[in-house]
Amino acid sequence: MNGRRRPFLRPTPTARVAACAAAGTLLISGCGILSGSSNGSRDEPITIMTWAPDDTNATNMPGMPAMAQAYARWVNDKGGIHGRELRVLTCNERNDAIAAAQCARRAADEKAVAVVGSYSQHGRSFMSPLEAAGIPYIGGYGLSEEEFTSPFSYPVNGGQAALLAGNGRQLASVCGAVSLVRPDTIAGDELPELLDAGLAEGNRSPAADIRAPEDASDYTRQAQQALTGAGSGGGSNSDASTGTGTGTGAGTGVSDGTVADTAGSGPGCVTAALGKRTNTFFDSFRRVQEDDSRVRIASILGSVRQSLVDSTGGRDSALEGTYATGWYPVADDPRWKPMHKIVHDYAFDDNRIDIADPGVQTTWIAYTVLRSVLTSLDPGKISAHAVRTTLDRGHATDTGGLTPKLRWRFQDLLPIRDYPRIVNANVTYQVVKDGKLVAVRQGFVDVGQTLVNRKAA
Repeated sequence: MNGRRRPFLRPTPTARVAACAAAGTLLISGCGILSGSSNGSRDEPITIMTWAPDDTNATNMPGMPAMAQAYARWVNDKGGIHGRELRVLTCNERNDAIAAAQCARRAADEKAVAVVGSYSQHGRSFMSPLEAAGIPYIGGYGLSEEEFTSPFSYPVNGGQAALLAGNGRQLASVCGAVSLVRPDTIAGDELPELLDAGLAEGNRSPAADIRAPEDASDYTRQAQQALTGAGSGGGSNSDASTGTGTGTGAGTGVSDGTVADTAGSGPGCVTAALGKRTNTFFDSFRRVQEDDSRVRIASILGSVRQSLVDSTGGRDSALEGTYATGWYPVADDPRWKPMHKIVHDYAFDDNRIDIADPGVQTTWIAYTVLRSVLTSLDPGKISAHAVRTTLDRGHATDTGGLTPKLRWRFQDLLPIRDYPRIVNANVTYQVVKDGKLVAVRQGFVDVGQTLVNRKAA
């Protein structure tokens, strides 16, 4: 971790609400509680916003707003919510802090009752305007600190934290030394500590930390550094090879479903978390990697996806054998059939939607939560405040087995330092086999205890 990480010191929204209430001014717009929270008329549409970056030089996630629009078409075709139209606004976040704040302010101006299934690493920019307007943030992608600290945020997965900790546990059973290639950003600064927490459970050494620009067109220098780091040895450790270890869920090594390396230290591994630039990195890595190198590659879902495997050769892809850690079941799991049908029937061949994209999948789950909450409310009393209050009081959503039942009561929050809003720390282990991302093991691996036990940087 470097010195760029910001301490979380601002007063909580709860404290601000209490101060306003004590002054008897709860209805004054300056307290920021009821602004943007109308949508109460039985005849008015229910306004929602979904944002994500598009047409930028870094990671683009156009499938998330597209999925939101398809979901709204389906809901409205079925009669809406209590007969009211679901109106979905979209906004291009542009991977830019100013644009992210503008999207949030637009949500407030349009009286959105929630921001749902969105992608942004600029939590500091977008969360404050949402808090001021009293708008809940449901199911963001999990890139920023604020998504896991603000009481106005309701994450549906464990974000990058769970993915990296899970990736570390997955690799601990098969790798000797590990290199992590990650963005040279504030959000990227958190990733090494998380990966190392998973590696530590397999008694592996910390990964070599390779910083890389988000928008580069070539990563030759970083590839050389990663190869050196992964080939520097990791030491033999019989515990990591036999699958022993601590932590919640399935544990590490063989019990996690990975294939243990019986030779002792195992091959070196390079794992990359560069979003859509991950393939650019792997292109550079293949050019500098020696033909006889034992170094294997890995990543997290979102950085490696089925469409990328297909576009790089399918069965003949250089990504064959790549390990990947995701939040949800593989894309062809039967539990995704309702989403697949709605995409087929209501997306109108929209090629922005990749059903294997974890951003699209997160948007589906987040809208499932929203719809569950909205249908539980009185049709004339739907508001941002009502949505937030309903979630805080323990409304539970069944996602059809794609996640555990989601609920955000105080007792549901996991005691994870820096990520107190996580309620779902499950991950899945996948591998590219015969040109397809397939499950390594059945079911989920819970990395909640791995995150609880991690050492401070």
